[in-house]
Amino acid sequence: MDRGLSFIAWLGVLLILGLPLLGLIPIFMVGLQAKAWQLLWSDPQFLPALKLTLFSAGISTLWSLILACALVFLFYPSKTWQRLQQQLPIFLAIPHAAFAIGLVFLLAPSGWLVRLVSPLFAWTAPPTWLTTTQDPYALSLSLALTLKETWFLLWVMTGLISQEWLVKQSLIAKSLGYSAWQAGWQILFPQVLKSLAWPLLAVFAYGLSVVDMALILGPSTPPSLAVLAWQWFADPDPIQQLKAQVLALVLVGLLVLGAGGAYLAYKFLTALWSKPSGRRQRTSVIRFLSPWFSYLLTLPFWLSLGLLLLWSLADSWFFPQIVPSRLGFATWQQAELEPLLMTLWIATCSVLISLPLALLWLEWGKQRQAYLYLPLIIPALPFTAAQYQLALLLKLEGSLSAVIWSHLAWVLPYILLVLTGAYQRLDTRYLLTAKTLGYNTWQACLYIKWPLLLRPIMAAAAVGFAVSVAQYLPTAFIGGGRIETVTTEAVSLSSGGNRATLAVQAVLQALLPLFAFMTATSLSRWYARQHPGLN
Repeated sequence: MDRGLSFIAWLGVLLILGLPLLGLIPIFMVGLQAKAWQLLWSDPQFLPALKLTLFSAGISTLWSLILACALVFLFYPSKTWQRLQQQLPIFLAIPHAAFAIGLVFLLAPSGWLVRLVSPLFAWTAPPTWLTTTQDPYALSLSLALTLKETWFLLWVMTGLISQEWLVKQSLIAKSLGYSAWQAGWQILFPQVLKSLAWPLLAVFAYGLSVVDMALILGPSTPPSLAVLAWQWFADPDPIQQLKAQVLALVLVGLLVLGAGGAYLAYKFLTALWSKPSGRRQRTSVIRFLSPWFSYLLTLPFWLSLGLLLLWSLADSWFFPQIVPSRLGFATWQQAELEPLLMTLWIATCSVLISLPLALLWLEWGKQRQAYLYLPLIIPALPFTAAQYQLALLLKLEGSLSAVIWSHLAWVLPYILLVLTGAYQRLDTRYLLTAKTLGYNTWQACLYIKWPLLLRPIMAAAAVGFAVSVAQYLPTAFIGGGRIETVTTEAVSLSSGGNRATLAVQAVLQALLPLFAFMTATSLSRWYARQHPGLN
């Protein structure tokens, strides 16, 4: 039986992550054609798009690292830290597209912040000279990426700083007269930075290939490289298709170059850290500003969510009104439910396939599984393009089954990421005792091991559901515009649809992951009450 379960685990992983690698072959073959590179280089949009992409991806990765570290070094383990930890799951669950739409409602020339100051300048119409979203320098896109990825890195760092030896070193540094801020940057940061290498690479890869946020907040003339490649892939012209495939390879090359540059920077910093000055620095300014720092990072999320909800209920809200003149449920009553139902179906199917497969893999698959996280650490566009090539070959493009299959490439790694730590920490003696009582491995897992791990299993299911809900590129690419979800609907409406209708779809997109996490928490607590001592 063990061999059969191992075969199922390997087969599932190969179908989800191995098959798309075959789709990369045509893309790499195009990369060998000099003509394709000449076409790309001669396109007037390429170089400006390259600069914008490198700027937005690079600056957002750097600043999200700095801000996440600053939150840890300033507030761990204070009451402020506890409040941040309580808000962290909400900020992580908010899909990127919903957050980007909320930022548009907040920062746009007709947004809430401009409305707030409009009485001071006697503005009766949105200022035409103000470009706060879709600006030509991708500043708003960089800001959105920075804010969103800060909380992802903070989640990663939460697990790192809980290690006992790091806490002890921090306490020793403080006892020697170093401030918490100085101890964090000079003692903790050099030691955790190496462990942050893969998460930082994932953040940089996402910044390179993000399409939904770039369509909502990024410039359009020229767009980012990912949006440009997406537009060329959607064009039936063979020349545009050639350029798109080469551009997908360029994104992979940029990731490799970025990783190489980061490694050199790490070596340089390591040389600097090897010769500490030993000076105790005054941090009076930092102590003065620190109470406001956490609010600067949390307020944009709460304001964005609040504005999404207000706009979804607004029957009438004209500039420069700070609040709607009339509220109602007319937009909700007219909202299309098909995208919501489709999203629920795709996300549920993705979790029901990925979660059992992840459990089988952790028990009967290979222990070393770094390659399973490949979709998380390479730009999404080349991988999605490979999936599309395979769907075309199998004549499955535009089908619901192909869209669900495309989502699995991201849902499965995230579920494994959440489950692996808890799986490894579980005492192996439980399984050994069950086997001595006559249970085989399958029975021991089904009746002993997995019930003990129910809480992380439910958390992994909620994370997988949220990941599926947030998928824009695979849905739009593999679905060919025929599969509509709340994410694709929200992004398409952001280009010029009714704001209230857009807000409804964005609210639905934000609520679905929150609903999944609440359901997972409720089920875990209910099971714990029914089976005391298991959780």
